[in-house]
Amino acid sequence: MPLDTATREQVRAITDRLKDTAGALLPVLHAVQDALGYIPPEAVPVIAQGLNLSRAEVHGVITFYHYFSDAPRGRHTIYLCRAESCQSMRSQELEEHAVTRLGVGFHQTTPSGTFSFEPVYCLGNCALSPAVMVDDRLYGRVTPARFDSIVSDWEKQS
Repeated sequence: MPLDTATREQVRAITDRLKDTAGALLPVLHAVQDALGYIPPEAVPVIAQGLNLSRAEVHGVITFYHYFSDAPRGRHTIYLCRAESCQSMRSQELEEHAVTRLGVGFHQTTPSGTFSFEPVYCLGNCALSPAVMVDDRLYGRVTPARFDSIVSDWEKQS
């Protein structure tokens, strides 16, 4: 589905504003995702043309970095750490519980649109493993019961 005119112009304006920034592609992608909540696949040609890059180069960066999404995300993103320290503290069990609690797996969004669920490979909170982050709020020593409490608290805020 093609971008509507307003969205196309918004992507074009972001690209024009940031195109002279060193390493402009990443700032452009961050700005587009911040503005739209994701990077629509139809925006790739607009960004590529504005930065004089190939569509493949733009697509490659979007798919390489876990932060970027080519589909709408939930209002909040839950990141579950999968690094070694968290694994040694039973993050696999926490992951299984989270999948059951949320009803979705990694890279998916709950049917309500409240949460997207994403793996990360270090949150820098190794001393308090296992770690979870919701949007920009970090939680340590997360048990299944604490995960449920965290999710419930965020659901109340939404």
